[in-house]
Amino acid sequence: MKNLTLKTFAAALIMVGFTACNDKKEKTEEKEPAVSYDEAKSQLPIDRLNLPDGFKIEVFADSIDGARSMAMGDDGTLFVGTRNDKRVYAIQDRDKDFKADRVIELDTIFDSPNGIAFRNGSLYVADVSKLFRYDNIEANLDSVPEPKLVYDDFPEAFHHGWKYIAFGPDDKLYVPVGAPCNICDSTVVDERFASISRMDPDGSNREIYARGVRNTVGFTWHPETKEMYFTDNGRDMMGDDIPPCELNQVTEAGQHYGYPFCHGGTIKDPEFGDQRPCSDFVAPIQTLGAHVAPLGIKFYTGAMFPEKYKKYAFIAEHGSWNRSKKSGYRISLVKIENNEAVAYETFIDGWLDEESQEAFGRPVDVLFLEDGSLLISDDFGDAIYRVTYTGESGQLASAE
Repeated sequence: MKNLTLKTFAAALIMVGFTACNDKKEKTEEKEPAVSYDEAKSQLPIDRLNLPDGFKIEVFADSIDGARSMAMGDDGTLFVGTRNDKRVYAIQDRDKDFKADRVIELDTIFDSPNGIAFRNGSLYVADVSKLFRYDNIEANLDSVPEPKLVYDDFPEAFHHGWKYIAFGPDDKLYVPVGAPCNICDSTVVDERFASISRMDPDGSNREIYARGVRNTVGFTWHPETKEMYFTDNGRDMMGDDIPPCELNQVTEAGQHYGYPFCHGGTIKDPEFGDQRPCSDFVAPIQTLGAHVAPLGIKFYTGAMFPEKYKKYAFIAEHGSWNRSKKSGYRISLVKIENNEAVAYETFIDGWLDEESQEAFGRPVDVLFLEDGSLLISDDFGDAIYRVTYTGESGQLASAE
């Protein structure tokens, strides 16, 4: 797309939009949600996973086809979105033994309901170009109400169009729009491409919060500074080891993070790099591995894990698809001290067999429970895992 004109780029977007499933039938009546198994009986080989001393991983829920983004309801219902499976799940642990004992398919009316968020009793579900809201959802799991449409006018391009959404400390809803390509200057068609927007819960007062963001599928806020941190997937087709994926920090609204002109803070794009220098943009607070596909991110604020983990951001690295030797397929950590990243290391790996290059899982999102344990979603193994810290004694560490 080196000399892409506005006209040809618009035509390309039409072709992308054509591939999206935009002709779905509207939901016309309420239906009884599908309810599945009593308790997880996964056969996933989780004994292959490597964790730091004192930590343990178990399957919290299985048979969750395409499990992606997670959000927790006020009454303890875990909501899970999917990217390609068109489903939104509600998962319950009614006997409080930290294993799912009821799984409900809430709805299947979407194209790609990857993004979900929970606020004041309502579940928000982001499709590619639309946002829906289910009010008082936890009281209506057995007879799901018709969702309310919050907006339906975001770009329809499916490439990087699936969303990750979350409410920030300002009670604004943050919604990204990925670049509809591997590498292109899509903002000449719509400035919302390659950006993160924010808006009021009802969809009003929308504004672009961060620019030059190729494809973020995970962001969170630092528990002390309240600044946003977001992961970003680097462009493809520049080789095995460049460019890096990124962890970025937002210190003020309107900052630009380089795409498509600069990658990783220092690498000029071979097609667009001559247009603007890397010095024009905000560099990552931490460069991550090339093609590791970082998605969900959370800072640790619980009391179960050792105190040192409160300085870490936990990142789900979904894993590469176009690298000669695969990378990612793990939970990584970035240590933040004095507003700077000082370490980048592995927390859990083993989903990928390095020798055979075969994987049994791909981490997507992370979420911490009230007791301080960690949930991890896996859209390849179709599971939700729970990580606990038992300490040297082997007994579960107290969360009090």
